[in-house]
Amino acid sequence: MNEREGVIYMARKRQLKMKKVGVEHLEQYNQLLRYVFQVTDQELQQIGWEEKEMIRAKSPTLEKADVLGWFDREKLISQVAVYPMKVRIFNRTYEMGGLTGVGTYPEYANQGLMHKLLEQALKNMKKRHQTISYLFPYSIPYYRRKGWEIISDKITFEINDYQLPKNKQVSGEVERVSVESEVIKTAYHRFAMQTHGALLRDELAWNEYFLWDPDDLMAAVYYNDKNEPDGYVLYSIREEVFHIKDMIFINEEARTGLWNFISAHFSMISKVIGNTYTDEPLAFLLEDADIKESISPYFMARIVDLEAFIAQYPFKPDTIKREWTFTMDDPILACNQGTFILTISNEGKGQVVHTSGKTNDRIDIQTMTTMLLGYKRPDYLYKIGRLVCSMETLDMLEDAIEQQTPYFSDY
Repeated sequence: MNEREGVIYMARKRQLKMKKVGVEHLEQYNQLLRYVFQVTDQELQQIGWEEKEMIRAKSPTLEKADVLGWFDREKLISQVAVYPMKVRIFNRTYEMGGLTGVGTYPEYANQGLMHKLLEQALKNMKKRHQTISYLFPYSIPYYRRKGWEIISDKITFEINDYQLPKNKQVSGEVERVSVESEVIKTAYHRFAMQTHGALLRDELAWNEYFLWDPDDLMAAVYYNDKNEPDGYVLYSIREEVFHIKDMIFINEEARTGLWNFISAHFSMISKVIGNTYTDEPLAFLLEDADIKESISPYFMARIVDLEAFIAQYPFKPDTIKREWTFTMDDPILACNQGTFILTISNEGKGQVVHTSGKTNDRIDIQTMTTMLLGYKRPDYLYKIGRLVCSMETLDMLEDAIEQQTPYFSDY
């Protein structure tokens, strides 16, 4: 029995119906989330929450997001939520569908219900001109099969107190502020506007960003000599450990100033533990580089509408017009399946259209996504067999695509 037959069978057996999940289903939405992600009462108590507070916190999701679910009569048994978001891709702002809240009760699993929900969610994204979708994967293999691919990493580091960088002179200064301060949002917006892959956070995104943080989270902002916020560090101090939730900076001086602030805690802490979301290991920047660092894949993305995505995408300019004919596979969306011709103007403007022509060049939507976002280079994808093309085309793609790895620190 294939997925489509499974859905039809289940629908007949259990009277299943797909429809929009509204605020009236808030309690069921919360119960399904808690079951699937195993959120316990103890975990809620650790961050000072009660279940009613969690339900209220998820209310904006149902009000602003596109939430779809399968219902067995009136019982919500499977769901996905898509947040309307914006991301920066090579200095262009893209409409993005942030996929989250994915879950199905186990007694309804393996019947193709989630596949149909994802298909409808992607079609809805296309209608809303959300040409790309991001998600945090609970299973990388599962989402790869659905067309998403890894596009960013998280580096976790641990620095002993004696390895902290020495104080260096900077022209600005650091000030401790409330995590709810507007200057935090201003600093992040300045950072995100010039950072490839970053989310442009609206009220909903900021709410989600701080949703699971404990009450002891603190913030410090670096101001340049013009009193502009060039970066911040979000942190907490527990049991002599300085925990960094996130640190952003738009220039080297801001980075130095923030580390001056962290190092000033030398007498209070035994180590610093934190995360960074770039492809640049921290060790090289420290005098004592013998620190612990581990890297892991973090976020995934998939192009929703290839033609619309390419129309906005900034390829590198060149003296000649470039062209590539290729066949692409997409496991869900028919609009991204078939043979296409990509043309790139001298100015770097791309256009892709369907063609009836024949070609041996092949790529899938997953590989196209990670390649165009710069997480993996065409040359590497060619070597591992994910991209099939001529050497001439490979050279063209290497020259046409910017070399910059996406940054993404949200969850």
